[in-house]
Amino acid sequence: MKITRRNFIAAGAASVVVSRYAAGSEARLPLAFSTLACPAWEWRKILEFAEANGFAAIELRGMMGSMDLPSRPEFAADRLAQTKQELAAHGLKIACVSSSSAMHEKDAAKREKELADARRFIDLAAAVGAPYVRVFGNEIRGPKEEVIARVAAGLHELGGYAGKLDITVIMESHGDFADSPTLKELSTRADSPHVALLWDAHHTFVDGHEEPEYTVRELGPWIRHSHLKDSVLAGRERNYVLTSKGTVPVERQVMALRRMGYKGFYCFEWEKVWHPDLLEPEVAIPDYARVVGGYLRETVKLP
Repeated sequence: MKITRRNFIAAGAASVVVSRYAAGSEARLPLAFSTLACPAWEWRKILEFAEANGFAAIELRGMMGSMDLPSRPEFAADRLAQTKQELAAHGLKIACVSSSSAMHEKDAAKREKELADARRFIDLAAAVGAPYVRVFGNEIRGPKEEVIARVAAGLHELGGYAGKLDITVIMESHGDFADSPTLKELSTRADSPHVALLWDAHHTFVDGHEEPEYTVRELGPWIRHSHLKDSVLAGRERNYVLTSKGTVPVERQVMALRRMGYKGFYCFEWEKVWHPDLLEPEVAIPDYARVVGGYLRETVKLP
């Protein structure tokens, strides 16, 4: 998918917003952003920027060009205590640790590699105090029933491992797993209190062709974390744009979550890693905080 750079109209309103929430993350709106948005930022800048813009959490998804988070020096055994102290000092939590592990693999050796990698990320989540580890179902190759059974079995196995560490494995609505019937069946068949869902609301709307109210009604019991982003259709391709500038009903997605009593974070996934021509994180992240923060303040009034 080719992503074109948007112009900076209204970007002035997206300048850094100093947080009005002086205490820890509990005193802030439940906003988070994925580190996919800022692949060139060092750990210290991530924390400082998140705090300055009123975020309560960050989602770990790669840092400084590496997706292999467990190997990052910030999470080494001799550095971990300092990393956790730095998070606390900035009033931040880790919303989720996101792996690339995919549960669709049929080949035994490849499958075990995916499961082993997920276990490494689960160990990391436990070490940094994160509640969730993201995995994928990803692709449906061959008979759908067989793939669903294989993905559900992988989720169940990881749930058993994660549960011992008080971690929940969350599968993202992504790829060939972006519709509610499939995700509902998977969640049911995984049959684990430590398996749930990450609702990427963009994918269920754009790829699953579902309205947000329907998705939340069907999947609400399993949704623990969310990804939000906006886009416009340009020919046959989707171009990511600043929040509320596209055709994805982000406000309705937020409201649907609030109405169901969702307690997780509203996480901005600005895929700068994969699409380097996107607007810079210094623009997109504060803009998201302003727009979605406004939605959240309004939905506080919901019955």
